Amino acid sequence: MTRLLPTSRRPDFSALLPADPARFAGPSFTWWFAAVCLTMIAVRSLIHLLSADDGAHSIATIDTAIAGGANIIALLGQWRAIQLLLAVLLWVLLIRYRGFVPLVLLVFLVEPVLRAVSGQLKPLATVGIAPGAAMNWVVVPVIAVTLWMALGPTEGDPS
Repeated sequence: MTRLLPTSRRPDFSALLPADPARFAGPSFTWWFAAVCLTMIAVRSLIHLLSADDGAHSIATIDTAIAGGANIIALLGQWRAIQLLLAVLLWVLLIRYRGFVPLVLLVFLVEPVLRAVSGQLKPLATVGIAPGAAMNWVVVPVIAVTLWMALGPTEGDPS
């Protein structure tokens, strides 16, 4: 069993692609944090995918009562399918290859940042603020700290 906190403050970036992907040397709570995040991502994707409007208007406050509104809903539905596929792949990594916990957390960290960059390059007009947009900048620092901790070993030589 690994310790709650890393034995080193210096991150080991080689942990992103570990030599033994079945073994995770970081703090055990980081695996649980990743599992909770991934559960929320999968549930969110399913809610959107199963919603009649993909949540475009009802959740994300996008005006779909315009010409092309059905296309917006269709594109978002296809995006949800990709999100679910990614979630399944990340679940495989978390369950079968626990050593990839830092890599999974890195994906969680990079994804909202890339969406923000995309949003700046191609702004999306909404009636209000979508819950995901509001929560991203609360969750990103927490994920960053958790990733930092996952990159710190809890076993072996505390270099």
